[in-house]
Amino acid sequence: MPRFIALIDFTAKGIGAIQDTVKRSDAFRETAAQMGAEIREVYWTLGAHDGVLVFDAPDDPTATALVIKLGRAGNVQTKTLRAFERAEMQKIVEMSG
Repeated sequence: MPRFIALIDFTAKGIGAIQDTVKRSDAFRETAAQMGAEIREVYWTLGAHDGVLVFDAPDDPTATALVIKLGRAGNVQTKTLRAFERAEMQKIVEMSG
């Protein structure tokens, strides 16, 4: 399954309700599972972003719908990246000639 990494930034609403961030993360994990995706890791971070989400989804449309659902709740904004594992990257390099 394709892997994705989402960089997360709290909105004013999200930071105002920071006490619920772990509960929201648990609920999002369930939402992802219902959509056929798997949340692999959730990290809260210091620095340029407030968190990192690592997840697998069956395809790009599902991954996109999932992060849209997350953003629509209004607690975070995301920047999502498609991640390639070693074997996938090797195949890409071979295809590129």
